Amino acid sequence: MTQSARPNSQAGAVILLIEDDTQIRRFLRTTLTSSGYRLIESTSGQDGLHQVSTQHPDLIILDLGLPDIDGLEVTEQLRAWTSTPIIVLSARDKEGDKVRALDLGADDYLTKPFGTEELLARIRVSLRHMQQTLWIETPVYAFDNVRVDLEHRRVYVDEGEVHLTPIEYKLLTTLIRFAGRVVTQRQLLKEIWGPTYEKETHYLRIYMGQLRHKLEADPAQPRFLITEPGVGYRLKVDE
Repeated sequence: MTQSARPNSQAGAVILLIEDDTQIRRFLRTTLTSSGYRLIESTSGQDGLHQVSTQHPDLIILDLGLPDIDGLEVTEQLRAWTSTPIIVLSARDKEGDKVRALDLGADDYLTKPFGTEELLARIRVSLRHMQQTLWIETPVYAFDNVRVDLEHRRVYVDEGEVHLTPIEYKLLTTLIRFAGRVVTQRQLLKEIWGPTYEKETHYLRIYMGQLRHKLEADPAQPRFLITEPGVGYRLKVDE
């Protein structure tokens, strides 16, 4: 495996690496950061699941042979609530393992040892596909005086950039994905925090309030980030 420092058009994307092998982690840390990605590392399946629900990575690289739970089970649990791309890296070369991983929802599968250029290419394809899936027409979404640059993960109000926390940004982009439609509290909680948070509705009240203060002209009388009482929230679109 050879390293590559070639600039990446998706620089800044956050990748979660779930891998217990120290040498592979060290190698991928150098490879991915030098290619412009931001890296989060986890050495077990349970911790990896926790990192996904709290850090909201753009892509997951997952080893199957983890010390606590099998990577196939991790894939299955993740696909119960998130569509974040998953690339499996594994020493298992049996076709059945590959088919099983893909059937459970993995986006791609590379067998160890793997080529660096191939891995980087697979990452670019997965990130591009995710972006095209979520934002079919344009990488920029605008409403009123708010502009969301989905490609570069930046938000502007009246052309001035506004800083959003990762959870605020995830909440906003989830509402954008379903723009004009009511998104239930349970659906938002499951997608943003994970399936164990489906009853924590106060989380949504807190973060929606913060989002309105940053984006709405009058947070007490929101025009676009609308509450549907007892149901959920809706991003209002122009008629």
